[in-house]
Amino acid sequence: MSVLHVHADKRPDAGYGMEVSEEAGLWEISSRYPASNLGFGTLRRAVNLFRYRRAAFLGWERLTMERGIPGLVHVHIMVRPALLALWIKRKFGIPYVISEQSSEYLDGKYVGKSALFKRLNKILFRRASAIVAVSPFLGDALVAHGLCRNYKVVPNVIPGLDRKLPPPGPPGHFLVVADLVDRTKNVSGVLRAMAQARKQEPRIQLTVIGDGPDRAALEQLAADLGITAWVTFLGLLANRDVLDTMAHAASVIINSNVETFSVVTGEALAQGKPVIATRCGGPTAFVTPKNGILIDIRNDEALARAMVDLTRNADRYTAAAIRASVNSRSSPEAVGRNLMDLYTAIVPKKDA
Repeated sequence: MSVLHVHADKRPDAGYGMEVSEEAGLWEISSRYPASNLGFGTLRRAVNLFRYRRAAFLGWERLTMERGIPGLVHVHIMVRPALLALWIKRKFGIPYVISEQSSEYLDGKYVGKSALFKRLNKILFRRASAIVAVSPFLGDALVAHGLCRNYKVVPNVIPGLDRKLPPPGPPGHFLVVADLVDRTKNVSGVLRAMAQARKQEPRIQLTVIGDGPDRAALEQLAADLGITAWVTFLGLLANRDVLDTMAHAASVIINSNVETFSVVTGEALAQGKPVIATRCGGPTAFVTPKNGILIDIRNDEALARAMVDLTRNADRYTAAAIRASVNSRSSPEAVGRNLMDLYTAIVPKKDA
C-alpha cells in the first residue's frame, strides 16, 4: 500500500517539496506546493489548481520510481485527486475507486454548484470502477444526484475500540463533541433542551468539546437560559483527550442537522456510552434501542425528553453490548476486510 498526499503549504517562504516515510509497511509520500495568496478568488483557485497538478505529477513520478505502477488507485476527497486518478486510468489503464463522505451532497451545497462542476463530478464518478460511501444515507444522495447507480457502504474506522471500557458516568452528565457551527451541529438546540430538561431532572449537566465561529453566541445563550453553572465549554482537544473526557460522561449527544457518518457517535459507542442522536443521516445506520435513542432533527422537546429518560434509566444499557454493536462493522479489521473484498473484485488476484 502506497499513499500519495498532495497538499498546500501556506508558509510565506513555501516552495515545492517532498517527504517520504514508512511505518508498519505503509509507504507514504507527501508532496507539497506553495499556496497562492492572491486576493481574487477565481484566479487564486486557478493558480492553486496548476500548482496542485505539478506537485501531484512530481509525487506520482517519485512513487512509481520507488514503488512501481500500482494495480489500483483509491481516491479520497473529491475533486482534484480524482482528476489525477482519471489521468492515471487513461494513461496506464489502472482502475480507480472513489470514497466519498462529504456532507455537501446532503446539506444543499452541491445543488448550488455550477453546471460545469456538476458535469465534471459526474464524469469522474462514472469513470470509477466502484463508489464507496460511509453510510447508506450518503450513498442514496449520490444516486439521487445522478453521480452513480450503485455504491458500497464501508464505514469509517472508529477510534477507541482498543481502549479498556470505562465505567458508566454519573447519570445526567452529557457530552457534546462538535465544531461549533450551529447551522449544522445545532448545539443551541442542546442548550435549549437542557434548560427544559433540568426543570424535571436537576442532575443534568453538559460538557461541550469543540470550537468554531458560534462559540461566543452559544456561551451567551447558555447565560440567557440561566444554565451557565451547569455547562462547561472546553474548546478544542486532541483526540486522546476527547476520548478521556468521553470516558467520564454518562452519555453523548449528537444533535446535528446533517451527518454523513458521525465519527463522534461511533466513538461514544466504542466507549460503551449510550447516545442520543438525531435522524440526520449517518447515525441512523448504527444507533438502535440497545445503544441509544434516535430523535428527529431540530426537535428540542424530544431531546429534552430523551435527556431526562437517559438520566433516570441509564442502567438499562450495558457498556459491553454497546461496544459490540460497532466493533463488528467499524473496527480496523472489519473495514479492512470490506475494502480488500472490494479491491479483489476489481483487480482479481493472479494465480501463483
